[in-house]
Amino acid sequence: MKKWIWTLVFVLAIGAAALSAGLHSRAQAKPDDTILEGVYAGDISLSGMTREEAKAAIQSYVDSLASSTITLNVVEGNTVNVTASELGLGWANPELVEEAVNLGKSGNVVVRYKALKDLEHQNKVYDIAFSFDREAIASVVENKCDAFNVEAVNAHLKRVDGAFVIEDGQTGVVVDNAASENAIYDYLTTQWKGGDAAVDLAVTEEVPQGNKEELAKVKDVLGSYTTSFSSSGKDRSANVTNGCSLINGTTIYPGETFSTYETVSPFTADNGYYMAGSYLNGQVVDSIGGGICQVSTTLYNAVLKAELQVEERHNHSMIVGYVKPSMDAAIAESAGKDFRFTNNTGYPIYIEGYTSNKNITFTIYGVETRDPGHVVTYESEVLETIQPASESIVQTTSQPIGFVDVQSAHVGYKARLWKVVTENGVEVSREQINSSSYKMVPRTATVGVATNDTNAYNEMQAAIATGSIDQVKSVAAALKNGQSSAPAGNPGVDPALAAILAGKSPEEQAALIQQYNEQLAQQQQQAGQ
Repeated sequence: MKKWIWTLVFVLAIGAAALSAGLHSRAQAKPDDTILEGVYAGDISLSGMTREEAKAAIQSYVDSLASSTITLNVVEGNTVNVTASELGLGWANPELVEEAVNLGKSGNVVVRYKALKDLEHQNKVYDIAFSFDREAIASVVENKCDAFNVEAVNAHLKRVDGAFVIEDGQTGVVVDNAASENAIYDYLTTQWKGGDAAVDLAVTEEVPQGNKEELAKVKDVLGSYTTSFSSSGKDRSANVTNGCSLINGTTIYPGETFSTYETVSPFTADNGYYMAGSYLNGQVVDSIGGGICQVSTTLYNAVLKAELQVEERHNHSMIVGYVKPSMDAAIAESAGKDFRFTNNTGYPIYIEGYTSNKNITFTIYGVETRDPGHVVTYESEVLETIQPASESIVQTTSQPIGFVDVQSAHVGYKARLWKVVTENGVEVSREQINSSSYKMVPRTATVGVATNDTNAYNEMQAAIATGSIDQVKSVAAALKNGQSSAPAGNPGVDPALAAILAGKSPEEQAALIQQYNEQLAQQQQQAGQ
């Protein structure tokens, strides 16, 4: 037994001596961080390389794979080709270089000896691991693959010549984004060896809602409402008609929420809209799609009649003329306003919308479950009326003398809407549905004052100082025609008065003009006597 132990010690000693001699010989020939012969990273030989050389070689290899094409098999035979770079390719295990450098140089004498002996018989190959960016993968799936989704189409209703027609639904096939992102990531990080490759995305079937039996029950009028746009010009009228047509024919299933904004947008010429007046910051301005709020307002009142569940409603910033206060529903992209409601009945509903003789009508069809004696009405209550106290005149040097743009005054209101329910002629409930505040906006004129004519400028300033838009319009019209705005007997500003007003502040000018007008009135009265 002792002899065997001494033999083992002798062998180890000789091995250690040989290892020491070998390492000493290698150390003399090459730096300590030089990788031994027979060491590979994938197919890349690292033999004789230093740490930095090995890192550079492997990184260069990974970079060369960036242009590899990864084909994503989407739905119904469609494919999307992207590069590995687009999916965020990177090198996941740079620590392998340190392991390669230390192979045969670390550990006890036996471990080092064994590593050297192994290299004599077989190469040491380290696997190169790849990393990918999950966010980049998600972006590719969402922005490039979702475009091939075949969305489910629910069974739905159409109105043809006043009668309902039922159209069957269609099963959808769509990319399961989360599952597909995981499939791509898992394949690339565990199976991909570089080069072109393909990955099948996860898809799911979407079963359409509805069938002929339940849609055949939809025939009762639940609510209907009409507003007039008879005072609207051609472009605003076209916008109202277009918005109405985009909503017409909508089938909404129980529990589904309808968004007016999503249905009628985008507000572009390609989507059938024109420039027309709309409210913005207390002013009427031209914007594409102006008039669309009359569409949402008319639909709102039909929804109230049908007693559907209103999820979101906003009043206009200023009062509108086609419904009573608190009976409007504004939509606006810039202000984030939408009109949304939910089908809270137990059956599908159908929205019919049409325009005729400059009237817009929405009718909501469904299955009537309310008692025949149940009647719902809505009452608008004005709580406060705020009249404009004065007129507002705004000067602009961007327009010449003679330019006057007048915005009508808007009375301010505070109002609320009541829902009144009667059963067999007896009132059983009275509920406040909403409250609304509408801005008071004075009659406003934007007046051009750009001119090189000092007299004309002074006359216009004197007119502005009166605070009267009509006076400003009169003076502007005269100046535009190249005439004095104040002939004899006109209570405006004659040249003599204009000279007196020159250089005075607006307050001083207003006082002087008032004094002038009072004197002129006295003279006219005496002359009349």
